[in-house]
Amino acid sequence: MGYRKLGFRSDHRRALLRNAVTSLLKQEKITTTETRAKEIGSIAEKMITLGKRGDLHARRQAASYLMDEEAIKKLFTTLAPRFETKQGGYTRITKVGFRRGDGAPMAIIELV
Repeated sequence: MGYRKLGFRSDHRRALLRNAVTSLLKQEKITTTETRAKEIGSIAEKMITLGKRGDLHARRQAASYLMDEEAIKKLFTTLAPRFETKQGGYTRITKVGFRRGDGAPMAIIELV
């Protein structure tokens, strides 16, 4: 399987995930659907691991994915030191019910 398609074309899906991961790293907590939260969580874990590595190549890899310079700065200066001793499990997904319009299962994804 590998990944979830989320009902989007590949370019739209990539843009959605890049924006969502950037928002998660900047705000540390976002509300979205459960399936999107699971995809966002796996990518955010990889970004935090890059932040923990902290070298120039890791910074450039993060910059090629994240949409905002502020998020990159926060990842390498604030978040990476916070998770320095932790070996994974940087995000938490909490189910919060169903969306009113279409009944989609909603979740909050946040940094631990």
